[in-house]
Amino acid sequence: MTNQTQIAQQVVESILAQKLAPGERLGEQELAELFGVSRTLVREALMQLQARGFVEVRTRKGWYVVEPSVEEARDAFSARRIIEAGILREAGRPLQSVVRKLRQHIAQEEQAIEGADAATRAFLLADFHVCLAECLGQRLLCDVLRDLTARTTLAASLYQSKHDAGQSCAEHAAIVAALEEGQLELARERMLAHIGSVEAALGSSASDTLLSSERLRAALSPLARPSLRRVG
Repeated sequence: MTNQTQIAQQVVESILAQKLAPGERLGEQELAELFGVSRTLVREALMQLQARGFVEVRTRKGWYVVEPSVEEARDAFSARRIIEAGILREAGRPLQSVVRKLRQHIAQEEQAIEGADAATRAFLLADFHVCLAECLGQRLLCDVLRDLTARTTLAASLYQSKHDAGQSCAEHAAIVAALEEGQLELARERMLAHIGSVEAALGSSASDTLLSSERLRAALSPLARPSLRRVG
């Protein structure tokens, strides 16, 4: 049976896949019908997401995906720089198994870029950073990093990021190449440059494209992505 944590996980996954837009309304009844649960359970899931900074209640209107301000987006990118640079600084050796797993992930990214599945592509590009933390044994930071990555994904959607998927994938590959050579400081520098380039690609104006209620079901449907780790 679906519980509130699973509902919250699915919402975050849909944000990472850019299937849910900033400002999208999340109707309690619609979600209850979608997941086959009570409105009480849905409300508990939405309260979890509110505490994590992903949804907000608008007076007399209901629940909505947050629309981060430029300052909030910058804060999220800054936090990612601190955490991801720190993870790489603390990386131990040997790194062969880490590199192997990360190269498999990048191969999936490349496959998604070549295909037409934009949602899977967006999810994989964001998930690389969580995968890196997990591979380097920083499991306690995985959830934190997933939430921060989802926050920057919302910013990219809202402020019409011009960062190319192929560029992101290439930058991921460059980070992994440095790890493979045992050059941790170079990997750290490349990670910081990568996060900086994603942040710099944000536009100056917000998008005004909200998903219709008819597309909510599609937005929250699980991704078709074989062999990927489950969000949670």
